[in-house]
Amino acid sequence: MSGGVPNRSHRPRPALLRGPRPEAVPVLVARACAVVGVLDIAAGVFPRFRHSRMHTIAEVLPGALGPFAAALSLSAGVLLLLLAHGLRRRKRRAWRAAVVLLPVGAVAQFTYRHSPVGVLISLALLAPLLIHRDQFTALPDPRSRWRALANFVLMGAGSLALGLVIVSVHPKTLVGDPSLADRITHVLYGLFGFEGPVDYQGNTSWTVAFSLGALGLLTAITTIYLAFRPEHPAARLTEDDEARLRALLEKHGGRDSLGHFALRRDKAVVFSPSGKAAVTYRVVSGVMLASGDPIGDVEAWPGAIERFMDEARSHSWTPAVMGCSETGGEVWTRETGLDALELGDEAVVDVADFSLAGRAMRNVRQMVKRIERAGYETRVRRVRDLGDAELERIRRAADDWRGTDTERGFSMALGRIGDLADGDCLIATAHKADEVPGEYGDLKAILHFVPWGADGVSLDLMRRDRSADPGMNELLIVAALQAAPKFDITRVSLNFAMFRAALARGEKIGAGPVLRAWRGLLVFLSRWFQIESLYKFNAKFQPRWEPRFVVYRASADLPRIGFAAMQAEGFVNLALPLPRFLRRRGHAPRACAHAVAERDVRAA
Repeated sequence: MSGGVPNRSHRPRPALLRGPRPEAVPVLVARACAVVGVLDIAAGVFPRFRHSRMHTIAEVLPGALGPFAAALSLSAGVLLLLLAHGLRRRKRRAWRAAVVLLPVGAVAQFTYRHSPVGVLISLALLAPLLIHRDQFTALPDPRSRWRALANFVLMGAGSLALGLVIVSVHPKTLVGDPSLADRITHVLYGLFGFEGPVDYQGNTSWTVAFSLGALGLLTAITTIYLAFRPEHPAARLTEDDEARLRALLEKHGGRDSLGHFALRRDKAVVFSPSGKAAVTYRVVSGVMLASGDPIGDVEAWPGAIERFMDEARSHSWTPAVMGCSETGGEVWTRETGLDALELGDEAVVDVADFSLAGRAMRNVRQMVKRIERAGYETRVRRVRDLGDAELERIRRAADDWRGTDTERGFSMALGRIGDLADGDCLIATAHKADEVPGEYGDLKAILHFVPWGADGVSLDLMRRDRSADPGMNELLIVAALQAAPKFDITRVSLNFAMFRAALARGEKIGAGPVLRAWRGLLVFLSRWFQIESLYKFNAKFQPRWEPRFVVYRASADLPRIGFAAMQAEGFVNLALPLPRFLRRRGHAPRACAHAVAERDVRAA
């Protein structure tokens, strides 16, 4: 069945293709580390805790008494808390660190306190780590040097907050009544190993000094480690990977309108054993995020999907797919045991059926005629037909007209304009001669389309000069649809509308209270994400709607997958911003909030 959906229902689905689920032992060990870490911190910080009924438990934890012991307890607690997340995800390096840390605590117990019970508690947690070491095999995540700076900021803030607690929990031995400024100054001095303005009676000064010094040293050590550890680079397509993907798209690119977006160069790729199919992905916050359908021969999809799941398992990443088609969702769920949920609909316009005539197209027709009367003209060309100077002007305009400082796009954005390898991409531009030419001449708006097989294009970005008249996007979409036959294009994929079915059904007469409430929530969220406006914008062109799905492992993973997807698309940015002149030039996706200017939507 060449070109059909492979039917493998006659054989049982292998267990190795099921999504990597957390094992019970790593989860329990991670929780135990977190509990011991919290108790260690409490034992090192709170004097009342050390003399409470919990003292019999806390005193046998690594370093519970004395100035040095308090600092050691605090350090061990913080490190165990940091390691808990890695142990839960079965990370090999977290396992190695815990295996080293627990014996150190045990030796400290025996050396300083001659406490066999303390040794036994450390070994009790160490034992399952050693017995089940084969479950802690996950490889490191992609990372960059920004992690070191982020660690310094977060650990520094945490150390400052915890230091204020340490300085303030000894009121009976405190000399005088130091102000908050004095306490903060004392903490800052203490983190660097110096004596501050706050003084205590007895040995409390030594306990506070040791504890603050331990926090400062811990912040410095972890930051230095993250800065100088061997870098595990983020995903990038190699030239060979891109060449192989382009070969697959040339043969099978007409199957999925999102196929060409697999050529984003900030994605990684896994190929099927035969090399006839591939899955591209990016890892965001521990989520291995694919988008669209696998590339290539549908008969080879299961092999590529298996490689994808193996890669997710080896790193303990959460597998997920955003925006796959119904066929893709069927293959993913059948081959992996994952679940699928309808995410929204893609608007596809058949060129042969498109016309501005009729009542349904009245608003678009009137807007286009009004703009044309205002003196605007359009040009639709292949990228290879544009000169270098004009391409560079279009690139700069697209970057400057971006509505946000954050680059957006992942599943439905190529991330570049005018690359020599993308000569088949289509660019529609709007022009108007002004009395005083602007920085970009008469250029007023840009639409960029990527190939969808030999007879289709898929909308990539929409940009316009903010000073241009409303309706530029409608004008250029109509121009592209009318010019499509000249390029042998029979179908055009427009924006993706999230939760379109809920919005459409919720506004109809007879909709139930639950559906109306869900639509009301989506309309409310549209204030930030323009969910409703994108749906209404797409509906203007009378498209057919193709459902798109998210594929996920468990319902509990959906919030995490959603957050990772928002990071990948650029709606949530946890990285520290760079100055604008240092940012890589790019563009936003067709379905992002700024793809359709709010002024255009209101004017329509």
